[in-house]
Amino acid sequence: MKTILINIKKLIQVEELSRKWVAGKDMAVLPFIDNAYLIVEGDKIIDFGEMKDVPVIDDSVIEMDLNGRIVMPTFCDSHTHLVYAGSREIEYVDKINGLSYEEIAARGGGILNSAKRMEEASEDELVESALLRLNEIIGFGTGAVEIKSGYGLSVETELKMLRVIKKLKELVPIEIKATFLGAHAVPVDFKGRQTEYVDKVISEMIPQVASENLADYIDVFCDNGFFTVEDTDRILNAGVKYGLRGKIHANELDYSGGVQVGVKYNALSVDHLEFIGDKEIKSLLSSETMPTVLPGAAFFLNMKESPVRHMMNAGLPIALASDYNPGSSPSGNMKFVMSLGCINYKMTPEEVINATTLNSAYAMGIQDTHGSICKGKKANLIITTEITGYEYLPYAYTSNLIEAVMINGRLIS
Repeated sequence: MKTILINIKKLIQVEELSRKWVAGKDMAVLPFIDNAYLIVEGDKIIDFGEMKDVPVIDDSVIEMDLNGRIVMPTFCDSHTHLVYAGSREIEYVDKINGLSYEEIAARGGGILNSAKRMEEASEDELVESALLRLNEIIGFGTGAVEIKSGYGLSVETELKMLRVIKKLKELVPIEIKATFLGAHAVPVDFKGRQTEYVDKVISEMIPQVASENLADYIDVFCDNGFFTVEDTDRILNAGVKYGLRGKIHANELDYSGGVQVGVKYNALSVDHLEFIGDKEIKSLLSSETMPTVLPGAAFFLNMKESPVRHMMNAGLPIALASDYNPGSSPSGNMKFVMSLGCINYKMTPEEVINATTLNSAYAMGIQDTHGSICKGKKANLIITTEITGYEYLPYAYTSNLIEAVMINGRLIS
């Protein structure tokens, strides 16, 4: 099937040759074509350009007149925890009443709360609830998502989570990447025996995850009160032996050394990054690791914000992701993530679009197929309502400005 989109007001994030990312000053550059057309065949983009150059088409081609609409690639959300059992609004009230993230975790809340519920939930229940969230974020314009385990914290329950993610890959049309996060927190029954739990992750969990081919990546929460640099080094080293590249939770709560150990193991991304200094920036500049900021978590927890402008001024690329999870970022709306990037981090509309499309595609390892309008890439497109320009997307932060979403060349909403 072939489809042509004509009279596109503005076709944004276009490229003739696929780039892996944009960095530094280039983050502020957003390639676009005014008054454009785009041709889709099957699930791929096969051509685009100015309307004055639109090719002659035959009657078999489906034509969509998008007069007044903007077209852009769908968002790539490179960091979520959207498979979970039950919400945590009581902890939300605890935060309002002044308890810190660490205090809630210390009394059995946070990740440990989700782990207890995860153990009790069935795979069917988890699939059903996650599907609702997935369909919601697709409607919000997300065309690829990474989902982590990490609410299991036992061999059986971590495997259950990853099997749920595997089922989800078969049930939705968007690209899903699975990340094994057995080292998300230390379980209650291993309190005071953290090294033994790390041993269990390495000797039991990783081999079984790999044997069932359940994960694309491996992650560790390397931060104050969670896993040390030494723990993280051991786990990432074990993951490499099984072909699992790292994606690290780092420097959310303090200068943890997580960025440097992530770079040491060529992690695909290091995520959160509220605490970043010149040492971390220097380490990242010489790497293939994507710095990924999670504005929703900092917003929801009222935390210190990552020094995004300082990182970009130093020449780094930046990706933005939602961190969709029940405790610290209960939303997968990437349009709102763009708004937070502009409002709280002083990023320009061009920078947040680059950070939520091409750069976040790299942070998932799918930059060759997603994240931009490029011949041969997946026809995953957002079609906006009639708006004045792409700057309006982050500006109107609560308005639903997405008229349709195309995934793999098919309109799904």
